[in-house]
Amino acid sequence: MPPLPPQRPPTIDAIAAARWENLAAAASTASSPWLHEEVARRMEERLQWIVKKPERWMHWEPLRGGLDIHAQLAKRYPQSECFVAQSPQQAVSTVRRAMSAPWWDVRRWRGLALHFETPESPVQMLWANMALHMAADPQSLIARWHSLLESDGFLMFSCFGPDTLRELRSLYAELGWPAPSHEFTDMHDWGDMLVQAGFAEPVMDMERITLTFSSATHLLSELRGLGRNLHGQRFAGLRGRRWHADLQAGITRRLADPENAGRLRLQFEIIYGHAFKPHPRIDVRPQTSVSLDDFRTALRKNSRTGPDESSA
Repeated sequence: MPPLPPQRPPTIDAIAAARWENLAAAASTASSPWLHEEVARRMEERLQWIVKKPERWMHWEPLRGGLDIHAQLAKRYPQSECFVAQSPQQAVSTVRRAMSAPWWDVRRWRGLALHFETPESPVQMLWANMALHMAADPQSLIARWHSLLESDGFLMFSCFGPDTLRELRSLYAELGWPAPSHEFTDMHDWGDMLVQAGFAEPVMDMERITLTFSSATHLLSELRGLGRNLHGQRFAGLRGRRWHADLQAGITRRLADPENAGRLRLQFEIIYGHAFKPHPRIDVRPQTSVSLDDFRTALRKNSRTGPDESSA
């Protein structure tokens, strides 16, 4: 296995990442970025290939990852309990209002539960849309997800890949400016980190989504809704009007697509991944200590395989 990237992505400023999380919560509205919702819709379609139907699942940070997709996930798993992980605390009330069914909705009559606290027992699915690329310590986050899943449970996630904003990166380099965003991790590195955290059978794929914009003002507004530049070597201070005018002029010149009436073209690489949490292996030695929970899990697994399969 190739060596893993360092614990913290080298271009992410951890202080800036924490500040962005608090800022996003303070300015939170009951809507998620359009691109995040579109990625969530595409990721939800991939669930049709997973036979396992979770009895309990967790929706990770839906305010940024996609509030609208929650209804579709609840429709796919109508008899499942959902646990919502949202932080900071001031954003929880916004998410609760957006997700909770009104008093007249039939979902209240069916008693389908929606919880806003950590589950007492592990869940069978953890859904995390467009969160990993903004994490200052992604390996710790993946380990956290692993701890929340039960054995045979699975993780579904998406994030930006390294080709995201490559047109904008080229423009900034041409103008001699620091990078417009921190660097995004390759999907093969995410696969290595999943295995290192204890996941099995990670499946990674990617696609490119190209968006066009009518103006540089519109483009920059959309980018501000998607996140912030967390690069440790970003501009150290505020820029003036002249810099902003140069940026808009550069975007209009460099990103215009002559085959699309001069609309501004920007590409996003989207990485999708899912992986299962395997049953724990019991390391047998001359003297072995095994927890009662691990022993019971091993016995249940062996009872499902049967004598013929286990002897093969």
